[in-house]
Amino acid sequence: MTAILGLRGTGQFDSDFRPKNYRELYSLLEPNGTSPLQSLLGMTSSEATDDPEFRNFRDELPDRVLTGNGAVTNTATTVTVANTADVPFVVVGSLLSNTATNEMMRVTAVNGTDFTVTRGIGGGAAAIADGAELVIAGFADQEGGSSPTPVSFDPVVGSNFTQIFKTSVSITGTLDSTNLRTGDKEQEDLTKALKMHMSDIERAFFFGKKAEVNGSSATPTRYTGGLLESITNVTDASTNTTAGQMTEKVFDRTLVEDIFAYGNPEKVCFAGAGAIANLMEIGKNRWQPTSVDNAYGVSFTRYTTFAGDLLVYLHPMFRQIPSMKNQMVILDMPHLKYRNLDGRDTQLQRDIQAPDFDGKKHQYMTECGLELSHSKVHHVIKNWTSV
Repeated sequence: MTAILGLRGTGQFDSDFRPKNYRELYSLLEPNGTSPLQSLLGMTSSEATDDPEFRNFRDELPDRVLTGNGAVTNTATTVTVANTADVPFVVVGSLLSNTATNEMMRVTAVNGTDFTVTRGIGGGAAAIADGAELVIAGFADQEGGSSPTPVSFDPVVGSNFTQIFKTSVSITGTLDSTNLRTGDKEQEDLTKALKMHMSDIERAFFFGKKAEVNGSSATPTRYTGGLLESITNVTDASTNTTAGQMTEKVFDRTLVEDIFAYGNPEKVCFAGAGAIANLMEIGKNRWQPTSVDNAYGVSFTRYTTFAGDLLVYLHPMFRQIPSMKNQMVILDMPHLKYRNLDGRDTQLQRDIQAPDFDGKKHQYMTECGLELSHSKVHHVIKNWTSV
C-alpha cells in the first residue's frame, strides 16, 4: 500500500479496521464520499483540546534579506536599508553581500537602518543601486574579539475555535411501527444524517471564518476558521496577462517557487473539475500520472514533478459549488490537525425527544475545529480557467 505523509496506518480501509467513533465510521462507510478531507483527517494524529479556543506556536527562520534604501557610491561607508523585520538581525560583525555586484561588506556600527560598513571585503567594491538586494551572509570577527550583540525571534501564536455541529433526525411513533418495503426508516435517516453531518464539517473546514459571538456571555457561539481563510499563499490566475490562463511553464514555476517552497515534497491537492481538466491537458504532454489506489480510503492520482509530488483528488464538493470549479486547495497533511473538544468528538445522541413527543429524535453532535501549524506550507490556486 502507498503511504501518504502525515497519515497513520499502512493502507486502505478494510474489514480489520475498527473505528473508534462515528467520524472514523463515516470514513469507513464513505471512503470516496462527499467529505474526503474528513476521511484523511480521520487518519491523522487528531488531538483533543480542553478549551474551545486552542492555540499553537508558529515559528520559522527569518529570510535575513534586506533592501537598500537609496543609491550608494563605491566609496561611501554608510549604507541605509528599508525598515523591515530583518533589520534587527544585523549586528556589528555581520557580513552583507550585494547580490547584484557580489561585493562583500562588514558591518562596523549599527544605527537603526543606517549601517557603517567596511567596503569591498576581498576586493570588488562597487556602487550600490537603490533597492539593491543585500543578503546577511554570515558573521566575521577578529581574533580575540568579544561576543556579538545577541539576536532572537519569537514564534507567532495562532489560534482557532471549536465549532458545535449538530444534525438531528426524527420519526413519528406511527412511522416507526410501519413495515416499509424500503427498509428501516430510522436507520436510513441516521445514515443520511451522518453523511450530512460530516459534509457540514467538511464545508466549514474549507469556508469557515474564525469568530466568537457573545464571547463574554454564558452561551457564546463560536465558528472555526477554515482553509480558505487561513491559507495565505494564493495564486489568482485571473490576474495573469491573459485572465484565467496559467501555462505549463507558469504552473511549473508556481510549483517550484511557491507550492513546494515550504514544507514536505508530497502534498494533497483537492481540485475542481476545471482545474483537473487543465492538469490532464498538461499531463498528456509531459507528466506520468499514476493512480494511488484507495490510499486511506481516498483514490488519488499522483503527479510527479521535479519540485515534488501532488496527490490530486477531484473533490465532490467542488462539483456542487460552481465557484470552486477552477480552484485547487493544496495541503501539507503533517501540518493539519483535527481538534475536538475533549469528550465531544462526533457522537450519536439518542432519544433526545421531549417527553410528550410521540416518536423518536436523535442527533449527531461534534464540537471540533481545524488546526494549521503553519500557513505557508499550504497553497490555493483559483480562477484557473485555461492552459
